[in-house]
Amino acid sequence: MSHTPHELHEEFPDHAARISELKTSDAHFARLAEEYHTINRAVHRAEANIEPVETLTEADMRKTRARLKDEIYRRLVA
Repeated sequence: MSHTPHELHEEFPDHAARISELKTSDAHFARLAEEYHTINRAVHRAEANIEPVETLTEADMRKTRARLKDEIYRRLVA
């Protein structure tokens, strides 16, 4: 298991400029990006055992992160 944070600009390096643009011009995208950042940091802290959580909780957090990432990607390529 990787303990590396999955930052948006690292996940979508070809869309870095578009991410920055949408964060400032699209309130919904900005909210999605902030939610992603928050859950991503929580997953990273759980994986690194900085803030341990129950196994099922960690799995649910990963699912939420994946759902947000999918929605962000759809908006990036729209």
